[in-house]
Amino acid sequence: MNLLRILPLACLLAAGAAQAQSAECPLLPSDSGLSWKAMAGDDFVFCKALREDGAEVFAVTISKDSPFEPRRANRAEEAMIDGHETRWYRGEIASSPDTQVRETLIELDGGRVAHISLRANSEAELANALLEAQSLRFRGPQLSSN
Repeated sequence: MNLLRILPLACLLAAGAAQAQSAECPLLPSDSGLSWKAMAGDDFVFCKALREDGAEVFAVTISKDSPFEPRRANRAEEAMIDGHETRWYRGEIASSPDTQVRETLIELDGGRVAHISLRANSEAELANALLEAQSLRFRGPQLSSN
């Protein structure tokens, strides 16, 4: 078969796959200026919220379970994310002790969880990232909060 005939079809299929992957990511606020970079596996989807300059603001992993285990001693801010009362937990990065780390888990319908994590270099950056993450909306049968 002619390679020139196959190439456009392959590009269309790849574009469709990329759209399907990001379709599983939560909805971002339309005025946030953020976009998703997504990677999907058999039983998970990993979504990175990126600014226009490519900087990561936060990440969301949606799967059946999460290796993240919240510890009461690390409790930080209370939050409401898409109707779910939750709490952010402090984390740390050994090689970067000044980096502010926050993580949370949200139980979704269908026995899945969303693990949201973020890193910030300042209090202002942390506050902004928390607000943006708290504006997420989950949708679809596997992601719905209803």
